Amino acid sequence: NKMAGSKLFYLTIFAVVCVSMSQILGGPSELSGDGLKKAIDNLDVALAKLATGDGPSYKAGKVIKVTTQVVAGSLDTYTVELVKGGETKQCTVKIWSQPWLSENGTNIKIECDGDDDKVDSTW
Repeated sequence: NKMAGSKLFYLTIFAVVCVSMSQILGGPSELSGDGLKKAIDNLDVALAKLATGDGPSYKAGKVIKVTTQVVAGSLDTYTVELVKGGETKQCTVKIWSQPWLSENGTNIKIECDGDDDKVDSTW
């Protein structure tokens, strides 16, 4: 059926365009190379800043994956092993950065597997 074949073709093209657009317009994309290195440096800086206030003192261990997303600034999501007090847990760390704001331009959220304590800090 020629009509069904052309409909399938257009649906396939539409799906590919939608996936491509979501990556351009704010869909998360996984970081590698220099982008990954910069993101890990940013994580280390954010964890150090968190430790200087009333927040917990975490050190980043093995970084498993980092994605970034453009959302009124940038949102980096880390799947990482964090070490706190000699104990290592797999955690999700989200750092939302709006560098044009003179204050409250960075927010960090940390959730660790098996840990009810969540961190949500802004500076």
